[in-house]
Amino acid sequence: MNEIRQLAAAITEKYGVVKRARGCFLYTAKGVRLTDLYQESGRAILGWGSSSGTSAFTVLKNVLSRGATGSFDTDYTPRADGSAASQLSRAVSALLADSRTVWLFASRSEALSCALQLAPEHTACYKPWAEHACWSEESAVVIEPPLPLALSLSVLALKPELSSASAAQALLADKSVRVASPLVAAATRSLYDLKKALQEREEKHFFLYDTVVTKYWTRKGPYLYPKIPEERYADFVLHCLSQALVVSPLYNQPSIVPFGADRGVFRALEKNPFIV
Repeated sequence: MNEIRQLAAAITEKYGVVKRARGCFLYTAKGVRLTDLYQESGRAILGWGSSSGTSAFTVLKNVLSRGATGSFDTDYTPRADGSAASQLSRAVSALLADSRTVWLFASRSEALSCALQLAPEHTACYKPWAEHACWSEESAVVIEPPLPLALSLSVLALKPELSSASAAQALLADKSVRVASPLVAAATRSLYDLKKALQEREEKHFFLYDTVVTKYWTRKGPYLYPKIPEERYADFVLHCLSQALVVSPLYNQPSIVPFGADRGVFRALEKNPFIV
């Protein structure tokens, strides 16, 4: 999207390219540490780098070293015929607390389109820490693994009885994609990491920043929905960047509280408020 490209260009122009990323921080060529509230549309919600709540990249490197990077079946990848459980399907089943078969898609929109064709009244998009009665009640759940990559890989988790129908099999075989085992292994690990994080991160970790963020956003769990008028939002994004804060460049994509950051990261914004 243009907004994402524009944000990347603005960061480079003002601070230089990003040289390193850890946790919720981006470290730039000009020696400036930026606090990341965009978090790659939520794919980096567990943090950047293997030292920040996810071991996904360690798994990625280990599996990559085995050389099994083709479109064939592996322990991690969903079986081409959908006949047997993979490590990915086990991770998804554990996350949703419900037995699931899984299929991979190149984008969230493609996975959602397929889900709505199969279960128009019982489809949901998974959002960690979002209020939801019971994910296991949904026949189809679209999940974006919290794998911090600029890659829109999505998982469609279906109840076994739904995916076994012949019409569903034909649709899934046509629309889903085959993904290299190392990437699927990393996504699998990220889902287990997420399950663990769900037990560790609570409301008390999110409201720490309310004294600042509620002036500009409505917070629901870790998610920040802008109060800024949409026609002023692009200006707000650039203003925040000037205060060393990277917020979501997309008005309809919430920013995320910077878990683990000191409240002082918002001090510059407090001293230089955005005027609507």
